[in-house]
Amino acid sequence: MPLYECVFLARQDLTQSQSEGLAQKFSELLQNNGGKVTKVEHWGLRQLAYRIKKNRKGYYHLMNIEATPEVVAEMERNMRLDEDMLRFLTVRVDKFEEGPSVQMRYRPEKEEGSSSGSNYRPQDGYRARPSESLLDDSIVEEIVLDDLPSEDFVSE
Repeated sequence: MPLYECVFLARQDLTQSQSEGLAQKFSELLQNNGGKVTKVEHWGLRQLAYRIKKNRKGYYHLMNIEATPEVVAEMERNMRLDEDMLRFLTVRVDKFEEGPSVQMRYRPEKEEGSSSGSNYRPQDGYRARPSESLLDDSIVEEIVLDDLPSEDFVSE
């Protein structure tokens, strides 16, 4: 059977359990029609880059699916009809990624007293280089304006 990844967004006014119930609903729909859901990840409530159906935030979910194209089309039809659904994207993949997705690996954790919005911590080997002078002192030349011919200047 073909492999698919489906990422979808649910409305921000749902509770966490209602949002997870939505993922469970579509998982059961796939299983009842002969598909198989191998992984479901709940990425949580996140800020959207722009408003979608008057929502500034949304609950993100990822599902790895093994199903025929007809079953996936039926799932997408039900997603379009569901009022709690903001957006979805289903893509066919050659193989599933092992372990947690990239979004789960770099998931920002809430820190008490942290005022910065970003808690990203780079892995070893991906650190910024120390700043270096952009100009090499041997290349810099001094230009004296008195040495230039006077016709190059415009007088008023």
